[in-house]
Amino acid sequence: MDYLGIDFSCAFGSLKSGNFPPKDCLLPLISKLLGYAIVAASTTVKLPQILKILQHRSVRGLSVVAFELEVVGYTIALAYCLHKGLPFSAYGELAFLVIQALILVAIIYYYSKPVGISTWIRALLYCAVAPTVLAGQIDPILFEALYASQHAIFFFARVPQIWKNFSDKSTGQLSFLTCLMNTAGSLVRVFTSIQEKAPTSEQKPEENSWLRSNLTAGHKKVNMEREEAEDPIETGPDS
Repeated sequence: MDYLGIDFSCAFGSLKSGNFPPKDCLLPLISKLLGYAIVAASTTVKLPQILKILQHRSVRGLSVVAFELEVVGYTIALAYCLHKGLPFSAYGELAFLVIQALILVAIIYYYSKPVGISTWIRALLYCAVAPTVLAGQIDPILFEALYASQHAIFFFARVPQIWKNFSDKSTGQLSFLTCLMNTAGSLVRVFTSIQEKAPTSEQKPEENSWLRSNLTAGHKKVNMEREEAEDPIETGPDS
């Protein structure tokens, strides 16, 4: 019994025999189900952040460069997974994250008027290069190097945001819920990547992503508690 690439025959066969499914049968099944769960949940990961900006009509406390680098990292990761022909359950969330990240950057640009020339140059450069990368029409060695570089890209995507929050002593419009969902999703993806027997190079980004997301979420929570302590009149945590 196969549905959406998930083989239920092993588990159902064991249950019909009155036995609990063995580890070699159960773990891959759980991995597939979690993989699709991550893909489904990824459709709303950036939504809290987007709604928060629209609600307050402000991008105070948000680092534009941080979100731009995030788009670049997601694009490279998606292109690599497509190029390697991995199952959709192993990377599907990247497609939705790229779309949401692009919408988020566009909204940040809108509320960051006036937008400088350097910002437009970065945006145009991305639009010119991204289609080629997603189509895999680059040298294989360059592709591998580009994929390896995403570790640094995602790391430096978090640094500007953390530094801005630290400097402002406030998280501004940064959404704690989005940070928390990123952390949870990255942690689960580490498990599914191992079960899918993905190469080590494909597992490390998820492990690093979990650490980066966890650091950002933790920093957001600390600043929220600090803001509430300094201004007890304002209640209601940031969403």
